[in-house]
Amino acid sequence: MKNKLEFRGCLIVLCVMVVCAVSFSLKAAPNSKLRIIQTNSAGDNIHIIDPITNKVVGEIKGIEASHGIAVAPDGKRIYISEEAQRTLDVVDGKTLEVIKRIPLSGGVPNLIALTPDGRWIYVAIRPSWDDISHFPQIRAQANGGIDVIDTSSLQNVKTIPIKGGIHDLNMTPDGKYVIGGVARDTVPPENMMHVIDTRTNEVAWTLAIKPSPSPMAISANPDGSTKWVFAQVGGEFNGFAVVDFATREEIKRIKNPDVAPELQNHFGPPAASHGITVTSDQKTLLVNSRLNSALYAYSLPDLKLLGGAELSGKGASWLTITPDDKTAYVANEQSNNVSVVDIKSLKEVAHIPVGFVPARNTTWMIP
Repeated sequence: MKNKLEFRGCLIVLCVMVVCAVSFSLKAAPNSKLRIIQTNSAGDNIHIIDPITNKVVGEIKGIEASHGIAVAPDGKRIYISEEAQRTLDVVDGKTLEVIKRIPLSGGVPNLIALTPDGRWIYVAIRPSWDDISHFPQIRAQANGGIDVIDTSSLQNVKTIPIKGGIHDLNMTPDGKYVIGGVARDTVPPENMMHVIDTRTNEVAWTLAIKPSPSPMAISANPDGSTKWVFAQVGGEFNGFAVVDFATREEIKRIKNPDVAPELQNHFGPPAASHGITVTSDQKTLLVNSRLNSALYAYSLPDLKLLGGAELSGKGASWLTITPDDKTAYVANEQSNNVSVVDIKSLKEVAHIPVGFVPARNTTWMIP
C-alpha cells in the first residue's frame, strides 16, 4: 500500500510538472520569435537579444559605425545605415548576412524610417565634415537631406535636399509623412523641422524650432492621424518640446525631474535627454535622461509625470519597447550595456552587456 501511495504521489507531481511546463511554454510562445536588435555605434557588429532570457543570442557582423535601423514588416530583411561606407545595408533575416549595400547620396547616413507597408525607406543624410578647402579650418560639405530608397528594387531613387542636412527622422503612424530634424552641428545652425509628404516625396511644411529636434516620438489621434510630435531639442535642456501637428506650432516644453548634482552623469554631447517613444496603446510617453541616468514615464494625453526608473548603466541614448508595451530596452552608450526596464513598475530588472557605444535599437519578429 505504501508503495502504491508513493507511486501515485510521484504521478501527481509529474503531472503538475508537465502542466506547468506546458503552461510556461504556451505563455512564452507568443514572444518566442521576438528579438531586440541593438546596434553598437563604435564597433563593427550588432547584437541580437532574446527578451525572454535577456541574453545576446546572435550577431550581425561586418557593419562598421552602424546608425539607423529598421525591420521589414515580414521580418525577412533588416535595414541598417552604415556611416563607415555611407551605405544602407540590407541584412537577410535568416542568415544575418549583408546581402546588399545601397550607395547613398554622399553625406553621413543617420537615422532611417520605413513606411508601414515596407515600400519605402527614408535615410537621414547629415553633411560630412571633410571640406578642407580652407585648411586648417574644416567645414561641412554642402550636402545632406533625405534619401528615398525603393525596397522592391533596393535602389536609391531620390534625394530630397535640405539645407543643413537631416540627423533624426520619424514616420507618422499613418505613414503619410516623415518628420526630420536638421542636423545641429551646421554653422550657423538651421534650427528647423521638416515634414515630408510620402505621397510626393516633397517638403510639405517646416517649423522653426531651436535647437533643431533630434530624437522624436509621435502620438496618434483615434483615427490614426498625427496628433503631437515630441521632440528632444538637445543641448543642455533635459526634456522635450511638444509640437501640435494640426496647428504646426510648438505648444509647450516639459523638463525632466531634477536630481542632486552629485547624482548627475556627465553625459557629453549631443544632449541631456536622448531617446523617446510612445507606447503602442498611446497611453504613455517614455523619455530617456542621459543627465539623470533614468527613464521617465509621462501619461498621455495629459503629460503628467508617472515616475522614473533609475538605470545602472550610463549614457542612456536610445530605447525601444516590446509590442505588448511591458518592457523597455535602454541603450547605455557610456557603459556598453542595455538596461531592461519593466514599464508598469518602472524598475530596472536586468542589464545586458553588449558592444562598444550601443545606440539605436528596435524590435524584430524572426520570420
